[in-house]
Amino acid sequence: MNRFMVILMCLLLTGCARVIESGEAGVKFDLGKVAENPLESGWHFFVPGVTQIERWDVKTQEIKEKASVPSSEGLISTLDVSVLYNVPKERVVMVRKTIGRDYIPTVVEPYIREAIRNVASGYEVKALFSDKGRHEIGQKILEFLQQKLEPRGITIQDVLLRDVQLPPAFAQSIQVKLQTEQEALQKEFELQKAKKDAEIDVARAQGVAKANQIIAGSVTENYLKYRWVESLQKNVSAVVYVPTEANLPILEASRWKVQPQKKSEE
Repeated sequence: MNRFMVILMCLLLTGCARVIESGEAGVKFDLGKVAENPLESGWHFFVPGVTQIERWDVKTQEIKEKASVPSSEGLISTLDVSVLYNVPKERVVMVRKTIGRDYIPTVVEPYIREAIRNVASGYEVKALFSDKGRHEIGQKILEFLQQKLEPRGITIQDVLLRDVQLPPAFAQSIQVKLQTEQEALQKEFELQKAKKDAEIDVARAQGVAKANQIIAGSVTENYLKYRWVESLQKNVSAVVYVPTEANLPILEASRWKVQPQKKSEE
């Protein structure tokens, strides 16, 4: 076992072995000719000068692209797009033969730019402002790239619109529109509140009027007499004045009669 490790270390130091890690595939060249089958993950030994091994990443990767595109009205908007892609292990040999190691700047990036321009230019600016419009644009870009790149061995997994920068004039008009809509909603709320307040006031007035009608119907002459007698019983010191023919209370008239008698006695 120790001898094997020593031999292995010697091979590594002399550059006669290559490790293909998980998530990678290997492309092998024998005297400059590409082998038909990709190499699996693991240790692979080769003869320097005769054999060459390239490591290819087959995991999901991301390309970010920022492009300024005209809308159907001729207004310029800026789109930030992320494209998720990968080269499957079984296709790395084909991509290496037909495109080469620099397949990203050679075919992927140019097709992404073309897709963004071709798709976005067919929409109005307001489509970029709505979630539905952005989703539809992203879906069409995805379909375009899949049609162009998958036959070349590159799998396009998804297209994401990270950010959309609208033209300043259009963005300002949207802000004004949103502010106007908010003001209209506020006015509608105030109107509904005023109607409710008026309904409450009317209901209160109707209740008071109905109560007054009930009270007025219950106040009779006998009831007033009862209330008068009841008040006399509660206040024993009350003075009752009954008008006479001379329009003077009886008690007052009696007092005027008594006073002259007191003077004559003096």
